[in-house]
Amino acid sequence: MNANSLPSPPPTALEALNEWVAEVALLTQPERIQWCDGSDAEFDALTAQMQADGTLLPLNDKTHPGSWLHRSDPDDVARVEHLTFVCHEREEDAGPNNHWMAPAEAHAKIDALFEGCMRGRTMYVIPYCMGPIDSALSRCGVEITDSPYVVANMRLMTRMGAAALARIEREGTFVRGLHSTGELDPNRRYIMHFPAELSIKSYGSGYGGNALLGKKCHALRIASHQARSEGWLAEHMLIVGIENPQGETHYIAAAFPSACGKTNLSMLIPPDAYREKGWKVWTVGDDICWMRPGEDGRLYAINPEAGYFGVAPGTSDKSNPNALASIQRNTIFTNVAVTDDNQPWWEGLDDRVPVKDWQGRDFQPGNGPAAHPNSRFTVSAKQCPSYSPQAEAPQGVPISAIVFGGRRASLVPLVFEARDWTHGVLVGASMGSETTAAATGQVGVMRRDPMAMKPFCGYNFADYFSHWLSFDQPGAKLPKVFHVNWFRKGDDGQFLWPGFGDNLRVLEWMIGRVSGEAGAVDTPIGALPRPEDLDLEGVSLSEEAVEELFGFHREGWRGEFDGIGEFLGGFGARMPDALHAEQQRIAAALRD
Repeated sequence: MNANSLPSPPPTALEALNEWVAEVALLTQPERIQWCDGSDAEFDALTAQMQADGTLLPLNDKTHPGSWLHRSDPDDVARVEHLTFVCHEREEDAGPNNHWMAPAEAHAKIDALFEGCMRGRTMYVIPYCMGPIDSALSRCGVEITDSPYVVANMRLMTRMGAAALARIEREGTFVRGLHSTGELDPNRRYIMHFPAELSIKSYGSGYGGNALLGKKCHALRIASHQARSEGWLAEHMLIVGIENPQGETHYIAAAFPSACGKTNLSMLIPPDAYREKGWKVWTVGDDICWMRPGEDGRLYAINPEAGYFGVAPGTSDKSNPNALASIQRNTIFTNVAVTDDNQPWWEGLDDRVPVKDWQGRDFQPGNGPAAHPNSRFTVSAKQCPSYSPQAEAPQGVPISAIVFGGRRASLVPLVFEARDWTHGVLVGASMGSETTAAATGQVGVMRRDPMAMKPFCGYNFADYFSHWLSFDQPGAKLPKVFHVNWFRKGDDGQFLWPGFGDNLRVLEWMIGRVSGEAGAVDTPIGALPRPEDLDLEGVSLSEEAVEELFGFHREGWRGEFDGIGEFLGGFGARMPDALHAEQQRIAAALRD
């Protein structure tokens, strides 16, 4: 079909949307256009179509009803940071934390790839809302894609369809996302972001973080730029509610790099002794958090997502029972293995031996892991046993504490508290973590990952840190800031802290610090708990573990702060003086 004879889109009050869809159709030349309404009938038709062409493989309907397996191209299994560009007019606005390309050059380069790329394919138009549909904190977008797999995932991950389109028509503004799987050629693959235009173009990948444009592309890279101009924060953070035996709930936002335990912490199950006392944990979000100051001076947060795009390997009844319970039905699995009775399987799940690996080959240990290390599940958040009804609260939830953390095998203690907001911003700005399989490249290398936003900040980190500092205003009731390290190792290479549900013991101490009830010892790097400040009943820790988890090693921290100073200096004159001064204050205290 010639693009000029394509059927007109259905009537919509927003002419700008009609015009954009027509422009994209003229560029990409699809066989047909389908406006997505988010209905059950539409989803059923899409999954039937993908089952027919082999894109989705049905799983065991008795054990995992309504669930599917998708296998990616083996060269398309993770985010591609080296092919991801942030396209401001000036390179210094993108900053050294981003790959930059001038907008005109970027449009020309990627539009040449889009030209005619949808011939013989359906072009799907997906209106979606990031956040509760009636929340003033939410923002909307439209993704155009030729991938029915993307449509199915966006239905689980966002508020997608007719209600979102109605809001877009009312507001008259939306983030524009254009995506095509193209030829899945790694040499013809780009993910381009144009923050000033509120637009995204992604070509050549079908992987979630590169193709589900509402997720990292919109909700972090574009939204972080929107948030700076509108006075809020778009962050790579989980949101979890901790309800104490008195019935009081404190909400905590926590930033960890991908595959460092955000989903596990957001769905934490209290230890038996805590449950018996009446402690409860409520999951608001597992990955992304948008925060805005409320009238009372506190920060209020929403989870812009409606589902989980979680890492499968390591998810088990021990590590995350709530996640495992969430994905027993109506779930899309990507790049996992399967058992002889066609159930999804991955390393860390149980001791069964799969029959097919993530590429569909007969499983042979010599071929590597059965499930890809970055294999995923996509599921509605409402299926989580610990799902919080407050996840749909239009006003968001008040944040009592912000937590930063990453994988650090040495030096960094179990937990410490920042002295004040400026110190807290420095803690987040300088946090480091060992890399994981969620992005292409070498695994296990320590890198600075400020606020866990290194791959996701849509502008210069120095300006981003200034934006964080700007929230410290008269009348502000800002959250306390903490840093955690669940991944400290002993001399034998084993983790010293049990983690998982026992992390609630650390969160309880944080809440105690917020309410002024928990003790701590002041050190140059912040306030550290003593072992007796945490409820460690039932936890067996060696003398080495106690020393390393609760200790402060001045000499090691001197080197760490020298490195932090060099890191801050790498951003040049834009780096706020307040962070330089804070780094120097602590470095001087460490020398005393």
